[in-house]
Amino acid sequence: MSPARPCRGLRAAVAASVGLSEGPAGSARRGRLLRPPSPAPAAPGARLFRLPGSGAVRAASPERAGWTEALRAAVAELRAGAVVAVPTDTLYGLACSASCSAALGAVYRLKGRSEAKPLAVCLGRVADVYRYCHVRVPEGLLKDLLPGPVTLVLERSEELNKDLNPFTPLVGIRIPDHAFIQDLVQVFGGPLALTSANLSSQASSLNVEEFQDLWPQLSLVIDGGPIGNGQSPEYRLGSTVVDLSVPGKFGIIRPGCALESTTAILQQKYGLLPSH
Repeated sequence: MSPARPCRGLRAAVAASVGLSEGPAGSARRGRLLRPPSPAPAAPGARLFRLPGSGAVRAASPERAGWTEALRAAVAELRAGAVVAVPTDTLYGLACSASCSAALGAVYRLKGRSEAKPLAVCLGRVADVYRYCHVRVPEGLLKDLLPGPVTLVLERSEELNKDLNPFTPLVGIRIPDHAFIQDLVQVFGGPLALTSANLSSQASSLNVEEFQDLWPQLSLVIDGGPIGNGQSPEYRLGSTVVDLSVPGKFGIIRPGCALESTTAILQQKYGLLPSH
């Protein structure tokens, strides 16, 4: 990676602007788990709160304050160059600003991930795909698959940070079918880099307790409750990753949890051919 972009210097100021505390000296990187007060024991250094409802559906008016508090806290940390744990429609993920090179490096170090492995980009709306990618598929195809449990691999545009996956002209795009992370990306106002919340080569996480060892290295943990039923192995497969960079064809990079429905749309509705 090239020298890190300056994205951490205003952390205290940003946190103060939304009414957050940086905590005692030396504790700025401790995880803070956002959920309403609960009798569950708190991990050292963690504030325990939970998204109202499941987190996958926008909170109703009486619970909106807790939802807004979590959004404000997460946006402040992301703008300060921090790494935040968030729920998605498939797994718990680690998110950071895709425009902050230092934060990208922190994600790789935290996970013990090879820098030869790309990070996905999380967006809030289908319309945003056209800004960050060169799209060569019908708009209807994007809207049929997004939001949803798929990652669409497209040719990246010059709008993305050159330090994000510098070894490839392609990028994987995610728009999870999850209300909180959609709101988060739109309020944040830019693309997020996204990967699963676990150490590389270890099992993916369907609840926040499963990656508790990472909390001390995170600035914030958003608890949206368990994802799926937490029992069946298919719930840990992650999104289906599809290469759509070649016009008229598609390639399955990872089968994931939505393989059958995704391939049916690509072949039967849009006539795309599988690449070999």
